Amino acid sequence: MLEDKAVFITGGARGIGYGIARAVLEAGAQVAVGDLDEQALSAARDTLISESSVTDDAVFAIVVDVVDEQSVENALTTTQSHFGYLDGLVNNAGIIQLGEDLRASAQDWRVQMEVNVIGTHNCCRTFANMLINAEQAGAIVNIASNCGKVGYPNMAGYNASKAAVINLTRSLSSELSAHNINVNAICPGGVNTPMLMECAEAVGRRIGEDPNELFKTMVPAQLGRHIEPLEIGRVTAFLLSDDANIIRGQSINADGGDTPY
Repeated sequence: MLEDKAVFITGGARGIGYGIARAVLEAGAQVAVGDLDEQALSAARDTLISESSVTDDAVFAIVVDVVDEQSVENALTTTQSHFGYLDGLVNNAGIIQLGEDLRASAQDWRVQMEVNVIGTHNCCRTFANMLINAEQAGAIVNIASNCGKVGYPNMAGYNASKAAVINLTRSLSSELSAHNINVNAICPGGVNTPMLMECAEAVGRRIGEDPNELFKTMVPAQLGRHIEPLEIGRVTAFLLSDDANIIRGQSINADGGDTPY
């Protein structure tokens, strides 16, 4: 499905990003994983090569700070040089600040907007300009969240940032279609990741309950289990493929049926 393609994934060292990297390799592409955590990045690269039974040069790892425009440009151009080309971008890097919004600081909001929205846009803009300059087609998948549609309590800043990613996806899809760059988003929910566990720990501290027991309840009602990162990855791989060419500007729920629209 993704043979002869190369894909760059931000936040690729763990969680959903790592699952996407596995799925993209499974679909036949070469993968670059970008992350702020250099140690986790190195470990992820080694594990991806081992688990996917691919050659060393099929997986490239590079440190990237999505908020820093120069870091983004360096990571993408270095990756392009490594593979000789670059066809796909997955914006997965993100952070969450939990807590009652009436007590949230401006900095809590600012950092979520900077990473989740501005960071995503930095990567989209740099990648799109690279493709346009090369007169090359490509695809972008933004990892939003069902939080951006539902608006869960005690995470207003995160909800708003992911709603912005959903709208950004729609806007970029319209603007970049003339350059044959397809842009979509995925809205996961209930995924078995360290971030979801962090949410359970934060809620557990607030209400005095065992976070491990809370985590077990954070599952899609219809599915009855956590979604695995690899499952999100396979949806992402499809959206990066030529088979998804008629799907444009969409923010697709991948939350086991929890979100109705």
